[in-house]
Amino acid sequence: MIIGILNQKGGAGKTTLSINLAVALKRADQRVLLLDADPQGSALDWSVARQQALPDDTIECFHIPESDLHKRIEKYRSDYDYIIIDGAPRVTDLARSAIIASDIIVIPVQPSAFDIWATEEIVDLIAEANQLKNIQACFVLNRVTKRAAISKKVADALSSHQLPLLNSQLSQRVRFAESALDGLSVFDYPDKRNFAADEITAIKNELLELGASL
Repeated sequence: MIIGILNQKGGAGKTTLSINLAVALKRADQRVLLLDADPQGSALDWSVARQQALPDDTIECFHIPESDLHKRIEKYRSDYDYIIIDGAPRVTDLARSAIIASDIIVIPVQPSAFDIWATEEIVDLIAEANQLKNIQACFVLNRVTKRAAISKKVADALSSHQLPLLNSQLSQRVRFAESALDGLSVFDYPDKRNFAADEITAIKNELLELGASL
């Protein structure tokens, strides 16, 4: 299964979700490939740092910021259970290719009006791609502050797009940023109660349920 993490707005949390979801799936004994389709190459940088920090627990990652990604990716399908695409920002031919390549599209959205407005074009592209193949798509709220009333307003606004919003969401947590800098994931800490890891696991489980309907 190929899961594309896309949003045209930079800073929405695509790479954070991509790298942690990849680790979550690997911890579930799945064969996982991380494909960095962003020209900036942040996921690739993280994977290199991880090789140095945890050489016995690496995540294979390729950097393919190309508009024919949907063709190139086919040769990897049989070798992996899951391929996670860290998509490029902005609506481009590369974003279109990543959508066509994916079985599930996840759109991370921060609780702000600007993020809601930025989803319009990516949702339109998914609708176009659905004329060619069956693609599941969903929103996931990211950097949520539990007490912020705007989070509920954003969730209500997203319902107008007719794409499901995952029940699980990612909170505003320092650990997401700190772990990435060191080539780690939120799972690489010995805490007895790891709330960041719990949130990623919950998202992973919802996505697997969504994928089961394909």
